[in-house]
Amino acid sequence: MQHEAYWWREAAIYQIYVRSFADSNGDGEGDLAGIRERLPHLAELGVDALWLTPFYVSPLADGGYDVADYRDVDPRFGTLEDFDDLLKAAHDLGIRMIIDVVPNHSSSAHRWFREAVDAAPGDPARARYIFRDGKGPDGEEPPNNWKSIFGGPAWTRLKRPDGTPEQWYLHLFDAEQPDFDWTHQEVHDEFDDVLRFWLDRGVDGFRIDVAHGMVKDPALPDIDPDAKADLLDGSTSLPYFDQDGVHEIYRRWSAIAASYPGDRTLVAEAWVEDAARVARYLRPDELHQAFNFEYLTAPWDAARLREVIDGSLAANGAVGATTTWVLSNHDVTRHVTRFGGGEQGLRRARAATLLMLGLPGSVYLYQGEELGLPEVTDLPEDALQDPTWKRSGHTDRGRDGCRVPLPWEGEAAPFGFGPQGSAPWLPVPPEWAGLTRAAQRGVEGSTLELYTTALRLRRESEALGDGTMRWLDAPEGVLYFEREPGVRVAVNLTEAPVDLDASGEPLVSSAPVEGPVEGTLHLPAESAVWLRS
Repeated sequence: MQHEAYWWREAAIYQIYVRSFADSNGDGEGDLAGIRERLPHLAELGVDALWLTPFYVSPLADGGYDVADYRDVDPRFGTLEDFDDLLKAAHDLGIRMIIDVVPNHSSSAHRWFREAVDAAPGDPARARYIFRDGKGPDGEEPPNNWKSIFGGPAWTRLKRPDGTPEQWYLHLFDAEQPDFDWTHQEVHDEFDDVLRFWLDRGVDGFRIDVAHGMVKDPALPDIDPDAKADLLDGSTSLPYFDQDGVHEIYRRWSAIAASYPGDRTLVAEAWVEDAARVARYLRPDELHQAFNFEYLTAPWDAARLREVIDGSLAANGAVGATTTWVLSNHDVTRHVTRFGGGEQGLRRARAATLLMLGLPGSVYLYQGEELGLPEVTDLPEDALQDPTWKRSGHTDRGRDGCRVPLPWEGEAAPFGFGPQGSAPWLPVPPEWAGLTRAAQRGVEGSTLELYTTALRLRRESEALGDGTMRWLDAPEGVLYFEREPGVRVAVNLTEAPVDLDASGEPLVSSAPVEGPVEGTLHLPAESAVWLRS
């Protein structure tokens, strides 16, 4: 069901990893013009909005999440004119667009950081970032024991041109991603202006990268030596994540977004595992949505999924916010592989899709999941570009496996990702020939057709999208609920078929189903169905 007001409450939002979506000019990297050319495919799929990962000027030390200029497009992705053309084309098709904003850190190539490096300790130019003197003799030890998310220490020491070591700077991610100091008013003013720059161009909102970061405990205390430096550790015990000070920033940003027409939205990437803590970001005067990472990381287990679903709906409902559901993104292993890989992984992934699309709220889809793409786990080591690979001492392959360019058409890799003869920035597996969009389009039973059908039904039905749900009695290992008026969702998470007391016409299923006959539905192993009740 689609309502114009507060569109994000039930939207299906499709994440585009720009570098890997479509290459228009043959340089091996996706770009804005490539997205514009492929927009009709996304309109046909039936998504309501796009989320674009960073396309800003960047050295790409971390896939564009190291921004050197927040108000321009990196030449490898196009120009501001290309962006405006893409936004207009999307809007003409009835598709909204949100973009990434990266406020926790910049690139070390950012003008501000270059000025800070050139300045002396204590100079105002350094106040925009977190510089500190080291500990120990001659300051040779880092200011504290914080660890980088990508491996190694979270501090790097500067050296003068003559080699003399001096202060350290904080980077919770790569050394080329220095953290801003959000106690400095100039940082607040800068990002206010960045938001307005893109809102003035017509974007429909922002996805806020590391939204639970930004503010640090001013004492910069040591952490437990055994604490894991991980985005998934949303614990408030970490003095650099989920600090109360972030909420004042978001109240300010919410007022900026509300000053523009058209229901602009703010979405938090807040890796905070406790649903009640996540909900604090969604109070009426703060952000509109937060990614539901507790759901994304839940195992293939009916009891645990029900617990997460109930907890998410309760926590978000308490602050009047809608709940989001997500299975994959550019930072995690694709869910076909997470769910076991191969035929079983795809079977579970298809069932999980109908579960997700049947729940109350909005959904985020990651490019390629509508094709049933698995993680690419055997990329050549010399092709890996994620900074995690290097900073982990070549022990963690990082996230490149979920960022492999999309297969569009044709019989040979890279399957239409770019012009014929061009080589993509990551190799595309030849075994994806049967997974291309062209190979699946219009083919009954394909994963693409499953997504297209489910998204169409979700849009057309008064029962689906925003609203409420009611659990129904079901055997162990089965999730069964009703969306009123008139749709029931059944998901068998067990490895054996089950007979379910159910009636109504099947609307869409992840696998062929039998019945219902005389009130009994035969539901295959690891499958899902929507029924008209």
